[in-house]
Amino acid sequence: MNRQESIAILAKYGISLTEKQWDENSQQKVVVGMSGGVDSSVTALLVKLYGFETVGIFMKNWEEIDANGVCSAELDYEDVVSVCSKLDIPYYNVNFSEEYKNNVFDTFVSEYKKGYTPNPDILCNREIKFKVFYQNAKELGADFLATGHYCQNINNHLVKAVDQNKDQTYFLYTISQDILGDVLFPLGQLKKPLVREMAKDFNLVTHDKKDSTGICFIGERNFKQFLSQYIASLKGEFRELESGKVLGQHDGMCFYTIGQRKGMGIGGPGGPWFVAQKDLDNNIVYVVEGEDHPALYYDYLLASEESWINDKPELPLRCSAKIRYRQQDQACLVEQTEQGLKVSFEKPQRAIGIRQSIVFYQDDICLGGAIIQNSGPHYYEQGKKLTNT
Repeated sequence: MNRQESIAILAKYGISLTEKQWDENSQQKVVVGMSGGVDSSVTALLVKLYGFETVGIFMKNWEEIDANGVCSAELDYEDVVSVCSKLDIPYYNVNFSEEYKNNVFDTFVSEYKKGYTPNPDILCNREIKFKVFYQNAKELGADFLATGHYCQNINNHLVKAVDQNKDQTYFLYTISQDILGDVLFPLGQLKKPLVREMAKDFNLVTHDKKDSTGICFIGERNFKQFLSQYIASLKGEFRELESGKVLGQHDGMCFYTIGQRKGMGIGGPGGPWFVAQKDLDNNIVYVVEGEDHPALYYDYLLASEESWINDKPELPLRCSAKIRYRQQDQACLVEQTEQGLKVSFEKPQRAIGIRQSIVFYQDDICLGGAIIQNSGPHYYEQGKKLTNT
């Protein structure tokens, strides 16, 4: 596709590009991280239409076959080959399995063994996609790395995607300003239906491929069965928080998250039951009755292991935050303490997960984030009633 054709095609989808911009882009090389999914496929398409010299690279980070004897990575790579051939761009595959195991998966398993529920996608982005993969792209002479994340890079600030339902800034808060300057997010200005439409219009094999879910680079599995391969089952008791009454037996604290309702197998009268607290020392999971039980709500949390994309903002800071992906932004006050950050919320927060991430925003700009270390006393401990949730 020449310059005029590319500009005309982009205009058809509401994307503006000038001839001068296309000419400038044509002098630069972009490596596209390709997963074999529709998002990275359209990312490669867009990068080529923008005029860049485009190279597709597939990362293999997991060696294991699934329960059906199929290696999903091999199937995904076949789709990458098909898409790159269709777009007439060169492609390579790299194997970061060792780095993934040492820097992501081992940490993930270690945290679960301690009874926490970490987010592997955040760690994967920090240690693999924007570290070893970024370095690999630079070694290939790339001016930029492009990924299929739904977010925007505006004036070297990480900004929420136009498609708020798909926004992925929560998972990217550990990216540094230096690296962000070398990264393109072509999907950040598009809605997901348009991405699939473009893939279909260009007859890309991934146009109707299901979006990937599950553990980063490992995919969809029976999570409990998968984790049991790496963590020995340590059975313990489910107890009612208020009375201490034993309600049943759990298969290991690592399989239960704060706020969880399903999968506990607690029978008998009462319920529904929700995980409210974990006693790590005594291997007890405490549950409460009802999703709005005061033991599930908190006014503040403490966090450490801060990561700020640009300069650390002056504290105290009034901003908004998310304590989990897809949560609506929550107004809060961030203060510095000797223990780290104290984050106080205007509204009580439900089911705060220790060792998960809190991510901070100023309007649509992602400022950075931190790891939750303590959730503070819940409302039941304080004897407080819920008045506004």
